[in-house]
Amino acid sequence: MTAEPAGGRTRDPGLQPERTRLAWRRTTLSGTAAAVLAVKTALHGGATVSGALVCALCVALWLGFLLVAHGRIRTLSAAHAPAALTPRQATAAVLCTVALAVCAAALVF
Repeated sequence: MTAEPAGGRTRDPGLQPERTRLAWRRTTLSGTAAAVLAVKTALHGGATVSGALVCALCVALWLGFLLVAHGRIRTLSAAHAPAALTPRQATAAVLCTVALAVCAAALVF
């Protein structure tokens, strides 16, 4: 015997992947804005070698996150039930995000 949600309606499993896909899109957009601001900050007042290296690292981290996010968006857009996010993908996304924040902070100070 299965329990039904309050109101007698059954849950539409198609909504959860759609919300998650949109969340990945929003996170990618905010990461893009952070990377652009990091590049702007690094180039403000003249380019230095250390600023250029940190800027290049920020762009590489952003591209790494974009790769993970795009793969997840593709998986969530598939017609069949999406597979769970693997620990490797989750770790890569978290590391790219935290490292991008650290690099951005390094550029500000």
